[in-house]
Amino acid sequence: MAGAVVTATLVFLPAEPAVAEPSRRELTAQEKKLADQAEQLSEQYNGLRVRLQQAQRAAKVAKDNARRQNETLTKVRAQVAQVAADAYKNGAVDPTTAMVSSGDPQAILDRSATLNFLAQQHGTQVGALLQAVQSSERARRSAESRAKEVRDLTAEAERKRRELQTRLTKVQKALGKITPSKPGQAPKVAPGKASAKAMGAVRAALSQLGVPYSWGGGSASGPTYGTAQGRNIKGFDCSGLTLYAYAQVGINLPHYTGSQFTAGTRVSQGQLQPGDLVFFYSDLHHMGMYIGGGKMVHAPQTGDVVKVSSISGRPFAGGVRVA
Repeated sequence: MAGAVVTATLVFLPAEPAVAEPSRRELTAQEKKLADQAEQLSEQYNGLRVRLQQAQRAAKVAKDNARRQNETLTKVRAQVAQVAADAYKNGAVDPTTAMVSSGDPQAILDRSATLNFLAQQHGTQVGALLQAVQSSERARRSAESRAKEVRDLTAEAERKRRELQTRLTKVQKALGKITPSKPGQAPKVAPGKASAKAMGAVRAALSQLGVPYSWGGGSASGPTYGTAQGRNIKGFDCSGLTLYAYAQVGINLPHYTGSQFTAGTRVSQGQLQPGDLVFFYSDLHHMGMYIGGGKMVHAPQTGDVVKVSSISGRPFAGGVRVA
């Protein structure tokens, strides 16, 4: 239409607020949190490995026991077979024959008529067979249960390993490259009232200053390649270092902080002596070895090396004297 005036209304949208870059303090706090989370996962994995080894040993014992019980069952069944044959010659109806020839003797035993017959006939031989069958069944079930436990723990350990790898990758990207501090010279440690074995363990731990931290790394023989993030790094994690140190004086410790926490006599912070194991955080996911003067030797975190640090700065959970 002639003379029409078209007006436009401009709507100004508020600008999106700028995202502030994290401060150095915030980045440092995030770095510490991520490192703690990563070490928690590492010790959880170590705990699974210890449980898996225990289950494997128990499964082997159960399997050997089942084999022995089956051998006993075979012998007793042969003896009872003769009893059954003698009864047959005498014209007796003997359900023991069915049990001897059955592939599932437990099913035969479950029949009340058979149990009644066994209670009345040839008590010694048949009682031995009954006991052998029951023992064999118990051993078989135990072996199967232990084998399943091993399979379940293996699957759980593998799941945890994958989780650990994923989380560690994120941690690595968030933390960036950590520049390890120089471990310096091994300090002189005054023994005080510490035992000779404890001091031997201290010397062994201090001999590893500068060795890289490796997830799952360390054995009684020395530094090893670890798992997940540590698979290409030969070194120690925190419990691997103390395991190694005490192995040099003939004391075997599990590769897990939770198990090492119960490996000796509990001591308070004020009672600590060189060689005592020191634990931190409520879930015990970090530990070291006390060397006196408020200091410990430990394997701190990924990207770092075995070094001496103060025991302050982390929540102290307890001390343990193993020698």
